[in-house]
Amino acid sequence: MRVMGIDCGTGYTGYGVVELCRDGKLLCLTCGAVKLSARESMSARLAIIFKQLGAIIQEHRPDNVAIEDVFYALNVKSALKLGQVRGVAMLAASSAGLQVSEYSPLTIKSAVVGYGRAEKQQVQHMVTQLLNLTEIPEPPDAADALAIAICHLHTSATLERHRAAVGG
Repeated sequence: MRVMGIDCGTGYTGYGVVELCRDGKLLCLTCGAVKLSARESMSARLAIIFKQLGAIIQEHRPDNVAIEDVFYALNVKSALKLGQVRGVAMLAASSAGLQVSEYSPLTIKSAVVGYGRAEKQQVQHMVTQLLNLTEIPEPPDAADALAIAICHLHTSATLERHRAAVGG
């Protein structure tokens, strides 16, 4: 199974594509971030995100896309902008015929680190270990996107084992 994780943001939108190999190992196929300029209009930034995520989906052909669920923000304006970015990321995935799964930050950290209140550096370190990378992915948004993809792969594997055990 191949999953694209997307860490939505208005300055950087991180992405990472991870494959779960037959031997159970996780393989990072690509990661990075779409860097956005605050000088661009919001509509121009959204178009850039849509175009670049669409190109990554086209190139790496993930089976699913996973993104971080909405969390509570103190700043309403920031929350609205983030919602727009999330909508465009979901549109890029659904336009390619892909399912989008959403995970809370707590769930993502639990799946990767084993502790839902883990610090950002702990998540980056575990992503590096789980994917057997030589360096921590940069920018941090790329590591977060890889963590989201890993979370989806772990969750899917657990659900699959549960279905097999239940017999359905």
